[in-house]
Amino acid sequence: MQKTITLFFTLVCWISLANAQQASISGQITDSHTNEPLYAATIQVGANGTFTLGDGTYSLELEPGTHEVLVSYVGYKNTSQQITIKAGENLTLNIALLPEATMLNTATVTAGKHEKPLGEVTVSLEVLKPELIENTSKTSLDEAIEKIPGVTVIDGQANIRGGSGFSQGAGSRVLLLVDDVPILQADAGYPNWDDVPIENIEQIEVIKGAASALYGSSALNGIINVRTAYARSEPETKISAFSTVYLNPKDERLKWWDSQPFTYAGSVSHKRKIDKLDLVVGGFYINEDSYNRDTYKEYGRFNFNARYRLTDRLSFGLAGNFNKGQSGSFFYWASDTTAYVGQPTTINTRKRFRYNIDPFLTYFDKSGNRHRILSRFYDVDNNNSNNQSNQSQLWYAEYQFQRRFSKIDLIVSAGIVGSGTRVEAELYGDTTFTSRNLAGYVQADKKLFGRLNLSAGFRYEHNLLINPGFIYPQGVVEPSNERESKPVFRIGANYRLFDFTYLRASWGQGYRFPSVAEKFIVTNAGGFFVLPNPTLRSESGWTTELGIKQGFQIASFEGFFDLSAFLMKYSNMMEFNLAGLGFRSTNIGETEIRGFEVSIAGRGRIWGQPFNLITGYTYIDPRFLDFDPTPYPSR
Repeated sequence: MQKTITLFFTLVCWISLANAQQASISGQITDSHTNEPLYAATIQVGANGTFTLGDGTYSLELEPGTHEVLVSYVGYKNTSQQITIKAGENLTLNIALLPEATMLNTATVTAGKHEKPLGEVTVSLEVLKPELIENTSKTSLDEAIEKIPGVTVIDGQANIRGGSGFSQGAGSRVLLLVDDVPILQADAGYPNWDDVPIENIEQIEVIKGAASALYGSSALNGIINVRTAYARSEPETKISAFSTVYLNPKDERLKWWDSQPFTYAGSVSHKRKIDKLDLVVGGFYINEDSYNRDTYKEYGRFNFNARYRLTDRLSFGLAGNFNKGQSGSFFYWASDTTAYVGQPTTINTRKRFRYNIDPFLTYFDKSGNRHRILSRFYDVDNNNSNNQSNQSQLWYAEYQFQRRFSKIDLIVSAGIVGSGTRVEAELYGDTTFTSRNLAGYVQADKKLFGRLNLSAGFRYEHNLLINPGFIYPQGVVEPSNERESKPVFRIGANYRLFDFTYLRASWGQGYRFPSVAEKFIVTNAGGFFVLPNPTLRSESGWTTELGIKQGFQIASFEGFFDLSAFLMKYSNMMEFNLAGLGFRSTNIGETEIRGFEVSIAGRGRIWGQPFNLITGYTYIDPRFLDFDPTPYPSR
């Protein structure tokens, strides 16, 4: 018994002695300009390492002695500091990092749901800063993103490298996100560009190519993610206004107005911190009288984003956007000699009210894992003439889990998503449709040898669309419960060949479930009937790419060249075509788009003046591989 007691106390002494020999460092990593805490900054001491929590704090145990502490964070300059620490000492080491000037180190989040330098992303990703939008007085997002090489917007539909085809008012193949959450209109899967608060944008990130593995249906051709601004340590207010006046056409016969058509608009935004509350508010108003007769728009928008930091680990908030206005347009011209006057039977007027409410929460557990809840309720009420009114609601919720394995340089992101819609409209047989989407995803990002970045992702989608059935003048749509499940995958690699040279390769799948508008629309536009197609099938495809990004600096001007070659293939692509008694959305078969793209982006000063550059050239060769002209079967 005495030997056992002696052994026990000896063991306790050994453990106490071992602990006494250990030392530790702790502190906070912040932005040197704003004093903002930096989440997931890496602290490396030899073979040991850790990362900061949501409040920028960290703690790391070390052996006594002299060490080199290296601190790094996406978008900031690496900082190293030598320390000497004694046994049993807990050294406080707070470090403020300087923002990195080079564009290749711009922090992006869309490609992996975590911050990553632009140069290390495995896909083609473009970043548009708000300065370019402000300097060109763009009033809505669709006008701004056309500055990005390879991106066009045709009648409201975003098209990346020619991969979206054309489908006016229904079924976008490019998913629009605001702060990582989808904001497509529920009935048509359509982006309402003027719902995006351009007065409060931090940056816009555009992924070129299929991205359904992380973001699901509608990301078949790419992603446009608008990241809104956040409050900084110093309050900031911006006010802007502009006006436009249209002059008379050279051909006086085309002039229909007595006084010049004009536009005026203005916006205001304010950002500030109030103790633990981060607050952003903004507003926008426009009154536009077009040179096209009976074409106009007038609307006002108010938005806010409030985040409260309850503890160092827990923050939550609420964001919202309210948009009310009216507009008018026409479908086609009255004749070739009245180029700015619409055919009377095609003139359409609309009064609308749209809003979204977005609760969110972020929590860091004691192990440093990040838990996020993102959600959105999006309500659309369009009161249209010509029996084209529609109402829809979208519910969206996502739980996201992220773990960083600092010792092996691995980040794992996973999540579950649930969304639902309710649609009631004259356009869809004057009845009510409901739908549900459930999904789960996981992505892993691994860094090897300090140069090679590997990325792989998987998502499983399940869709349910409940069609109550209806009768329309040309036929009958039978009731149905349509279910479909789909797995999607992606892989990618990025290798830093030299300090400012990055090679990348990627392959990713895309998937899109048909919208209610594409399957069940019934309307008449100037004598053209648009009819339902309940047999419409979902479309899928994939994108593969090889690319190289090369940074450069000339005096005080820096930027990068980007060269990529790509291939996109789609199956069961959906397009509106003339079939039977009118136009219907049909599956037109297999399509393929090959091409290459060259782009240049830069910023700095030329002759002492600030200068921003973004330009490029995109070549595409789109082809039908298996065009199916078979009309929609008659009933």
